[in-house]
Amino acid sequence: MARALIVGCGCRGRELGTALQAAGWLVRGTTRDPRSAAAIEAAGIEAAVADPDRIGTVLDVIEGVTLIFWLLGSASGEAGSVAALHGARLERLLEEIVDTPVRGFVYELTGELPPEAVVVALETLRRAGESWRIPFEVVDADPARFELWREGMLAAAAELTAAR
Repeated sequence: MARALIVGCGCRGRELGTALQAAGWLVRGTTRDPRSAAAIEAAGIEAAVADPDRIGTVLDVIEGVTLIFWLLGSASGEAGSVAALHGARLERLLEEIVDTPVRGFVYELTGELPPEAVVVALETLRRAGESWRIPFEVVDADPARFELWREGMLAAAAELTAAR
C-alpha cells in the first residue's frame, strides 16, 4: 500500500488525506504545532510534527513514503521565509529525497506567491526532475474551489503513481 506525506496538513490537507485514504493510501500529515496533531489524528491521518523551515525534520518522517504533497502555496508569514519554502527549502528537500523511497512530488502552486517565487519554484522542480529524475506534478487549482483543488491533487497522485 502506498503512503503519502502531506507537508502542511491543515484543513485542506486533512480533507485531501481523507480522500487519499478512501483511494487506498496510507497517509501521514505534518504540522509545525504539536497542538495541531490531534486534529490530524482525528481525521484518521498519522500525525507528525515537522517544520518545512527545518528540512531535517521533514526528512525524519519520510520513512515508507511514496509521494510528498507540498501544500505550502498558501503559507503566510514573513516574505523571506515564505519565499524560502518555495526556493531554498524546496530545493534542499528535493536534493535530499533522491536516495529515499519517495517516488514523486506534488507541488501546490496557489495562494499569494510573488511571481518571482513562482519562477524559482518551477525552475527548482524542473532542475530536480532533470538532474535527479524526481517526477513531479504542479497543481495550480484555486483552493477556494475546493472540489476542483482536491480533484487536481488526486489526479496528480494518480499520474505520478501510474508513471511508475
